[in-house]
Amino acid sequence: MIVFDNVTKQYPGAAKAVSGLSLEAPKGKLTVFVGPSGCGKTTSLRMINRLITQTSGYILLDGEPTESMDVAVLRRRIGYVIQHAGLFPHRTVVQNIATTARLNGAPKQKALRTAHELLERVGLTSAFADRYPWQLSGGQQQRVGVARALASDPKFMLMDEPFSAVDPVVRSQLQDEFLRLQREMGKTIIMVTHDIDEALKLGDKVAVLRSGGTLAQIATPQELLARPADAFVADFIGRDRGYRFLSFAEFHATVPLGAEPTALLGTTPEALRSVAIDRWVLVTDTEKRPIGWADAQGLKQPLRDGDINLSGTLAPEGSSLRHVLDAALSSPSGRGVVVGSSGEFIGTVTLADVVAAIDAARVGRFGGQP
Repeated sequence: MIVFDNVTKQYPGAAKAVSGLSLEAPKGKLTVFVGPSGCGKTTSLRMINRLITQTSGYILLDGEPTESMDVAVLRRRIGYVIQHAGLFPHRTVVQNIATTARLNGAPKQKALRTAHELLERVGLTSAFADRYPWQLSGGQQQRVGVARALASDPKFMLMDEPFSAVDPVVRSQLQDEFLRLQREMGKTIIMVTHDIDEALKLGDKVAVLRSGGTLAQIATPQELLARPADAFVADFIGRDRGYRFLSFAEFHATVPLGAEPTALLGTTPEALRSVAIDRWVLVTDTEKRPIGWADAQGLKQPLRDGDINLSGTLAPEGSSLRHVLDAALSSPSGRGVVVGSSGEFIGTVTLADVVAAIDAARVGRFGGQP
């Protein structure tokens, strides 16, 4: 557990960067600091490993005040991941990862073995082991940065906007990968982000800070969305917080899956029209993985790649109502495509059924009766 006990940071001749901050980051959970620019998020994070020294108050790691610890020992107990990875350019990937283990006294060969194991855990193959940072993409460098922070097996981790320097697709992939790692490892983590969607997706607890470094509210993502503490929190979370809440409502038990005829590339117009429910037919590959939708009415020749409408998204089985709603809204047929763990097609959901499930989730969210 990481505890802030009435922590203040006052710079000479300036306003307080952090003012009377008190909160608990639960053991084995990920707590996210979020708020407007200048609210003290990064300052609060850096006071934990004493890159910045608090003016007053206490920060405790599992009950022990950080100010009583040797600063070098303190920092070796804490994994630290920053925005641009901060890798050593003259060291290979495995050498970079092994650094923290070596600093904590691990023998060289053991540290390198750990580095190779972590390389796989963060989603990189052994082919990356002997590359240098300049040979990696931004997303790959961030994976190496996470692996390096984990190499000493720290009880605590600090993450300062770790995924903000990569494009949206890679960012989403890194978030998903990190959630998987956290489920396996259960570290006590505090993370800073400016992105409320990232905070709600990753955080077990989300701490919303006001300008001046005061705590507005700390709660689970669901609690923040359902019951913002005041107008500031409600405005910061955003006007679409009702839609964001759908990310926490699973659809598998509430939305029925329907059968859907499918077709392969090369199917004739006559054969396509003979199976169509309406004008749209789902096209899959030979492994039953969805490719897109074909317009049975407009087809004049055997089905080709260029005839396929690719606008529809896919909802993985067991995902949220937000995913399945998007799948239904983005599909030209109005039927959302649901896929299994291997990407195979398992059924479709209608927009009407999704809306009914959303209404049921809304009633349950506020504890009411249908």
